[in-house]
Amino acid sequence: MSVKSPRASALLHLLAARVGEHNAVVVSQAVLAKMMGCNRRTIIRAVEDLIAGGWMEIRQIGDRGTVNAYVLNDRVVWHGARDGLRYSLFSAQVLVSEEEQSDRGELGQQEPLRRLPRLFPGEQQLPAGDGLPPPSEPSLPGLEPDLPSLAEPGDREPMEEPQRLGSIAGRVLGRLG
Repeated sequence: MSVKSPRASALLHLLAARVGEHNAVVVSQAVLAKMMGCNRRTIIRAVEDLIAGGWMEIRQIGDRGTVNAYVLNDRVVWHGARDGLRYSLFSAQVLVSEEEQSDRGELGQQEPLRRLPRLFPGEQQLPAGDGLPPPSEPSLPGLEPDLPSLAEPGDREPMEEPQRLGSIAGRVLGRLG
């Protein structure tokens, strides 16, 4: 490969150095051309050589084909159709250039993003937020809720803690008996 297509070999090495623990790199042709010091047409030819040689697959991102996922050393797993849609699932490193960004003049000056909590192996995310109100069901006769209040009624003297707990237990046992 290095003799037959030196640019394809260089591109393969450039991509392989950036896949990390993943099997793909998402990057635009313009960024690849700049990184390799060549033009986009050279990148397109090098990609064609790598695909023909069985070194990688390419998965297009968007409809223009200028940003792609370059999948190395592994077959892309195509999942079955769901609602008539087939999709490819893989992990990738994503390379972008500040020159391609519409907000490049503001880069490095933005407010920091909020930090997302991370889950560790074996942990599950707990629901949070207001959620839905509890279901409304009528109480069973004789089992109406009689929860202790946080404040003493105004028409009664405050009781000592043991008396308060004893009176609640007594009322509950009286209802059950």
